Formats: sequence, C-alpha cells, structure tokens
Amino acid sequence: MPTTDDAPGQSSPDGAVARRRARRPRLWPELLLIAICYGCYSMVRNLVPTDHATAAHRAQEILSLEYDLNLDIEYTLNRLFVYHAWLAIPANYFYATMHFAVTIGVLVWLYARHPDRYATYRTVLFATTMVGLVGFWLYPLAPPRMLPGFTDTVISFGTWGIYGSSPMASMSNQYAAMPSMHTAWALWCAVTVIGVAGRRRPWTVPVAALYPTVTIFVIMGTANHYLLDAVGGAVALACGFALGHGAFRAFAVLVPARTTSQSSTP
Repeated sequence: MPTTDDAPGQSSPDGAVARRRARRPRLWPELLLIAICYGCYSMVRNLVPTDHATAAHRAQEILSLEYDLNLDIEYTLNRLFVYHAWLAIPANYFYATMHFAVTIGVLVWLYARHPDRYATYRTVLFATTMVGLVGFWLYPLAPPRMLPGFTDTVISFGTWGIYGSSPMASMSNQYAAMPSMHTAWALWCAVTVIGVAGRRRPWTVPVAALYPTVTIFVIMGTANHYLLDAVGGAVALACGFALGHGAFRAFAVLVPARTTSQSSTP
C-alpha cells in the first residue's frame, strides 16, 4: 500500500528537501565558474579604450543632458559630501566594499537557502554584467571626479577606494562608468531578495529597496557616477533579466527535445 508520502499530488518535507538539494549546483564547479567569469570581466573591463579627451567630452554631454532635464544633482551631492566628513568617509568605504560584499552575500544566501532559485538569479547577474561590459566598451565615460569643480572624496579625505583616484586606481579602468555596475548589482540584490523572500517576509521589501537607494546616493556623492549612469545600470539589469530568462527558456526547449530524440532512438 502506498504511504502518504507516495500519494499523488502530495510530498513530505523530506521529499521537498531532497528535491531542493538535487537542484543545487555543485559547489566547486560553481566557485570556478564565478571566478572565471569575474576574471574575464576584470580583464575585458581593463581593455576598454582609454581616450581621456573623448571620455571627458562625453561627460560634459551627460551633464548638459541632465541639466536640460533638471536632473543634474551630482555637483550638489558632491558638495554635501565634501562639507560633511561623516557622510563622505563612510560613503567611500561603502562604495569600495559593499558592491562586492552584498552581492556575494546574496549569492551565498541563494545557494544555501534557495538553491532552486539560485541558477536563475545567478545567470541574470552574469548576463547583466556582460551587458555592462558592452556599455563600457562602446561608451567610455569620464566620471565626475575627473571634471573641474568636482572633488574626489577618496583623495580629499585620504581613504582607500578601488575606483577612486588613489594608487589602487591603476588596477581598474577609470572610464568604465556607463552603465553603473554598482547600481545594476545593487538593484539585482534588491530584486532577488524581494522576489525570493518578499511574500513570506514583507519586512525584507523596504530593507532590500533601501540598498540600491543608498548606493545611488553614494555613487553620486563621491563623484564616481552620474544619475544617468544609474539609469544605465537599471537598463543593464533589465537586459540581464531578458537575456537570462531567454537562456533558460531555450534550455528548457532544447533539453526535452534532446531527451525525446534519445528515447525514440532504437
């Protein structure tokens, strides 16, 4: 006689756990994949053409467009940070660290607690980052801190930062500003947390939404990005979702097709 666990349409907690574990990718190949993708991202990012004159001209075009749209708030925020060290110093460290720490934290959380959702959101993150690379290559852009009148808060307050005009700046291309990957990754973190946990834990919605809000405030106050860079980051994420879901749909179509053709082979 079949047990309750075997009854159609029903499943035990142990069965659900088993299915979740079965869908979790193997750890070491996943770590290797992430390392390879990040290595390629860093390498390609630093191969972006570095024509300062063109990048600076585009920066002026961005500011002119924002002025016409009444969106040119970067200078005001930068002055706010310059006059208030209690804002600028934490913002410098936030900019240099949270971009990686929070994103990695969300990936680990997905892998450990929601493995059935991990592959989907990881693929979206990778696709978003690749879209960002295309933007860096096609549209090298000087950040505000390279323009007259703006202040590089890393230099001004003597803190360290990955992308500031500090000795560490030589490690990364300084014209990879459009789209803002800080914004894209922060929005990815928020969308992921809200999409996975928002219904069961409503308090996570405002907390998750606060992170990209603070990120956008920081990237402009530290003179690392324009508001339109943040818009570009949101567009990159939208493209990442489109590409990611497209990849999974293609995979879902191809795998059953291969299975059917193999099963029909005598």
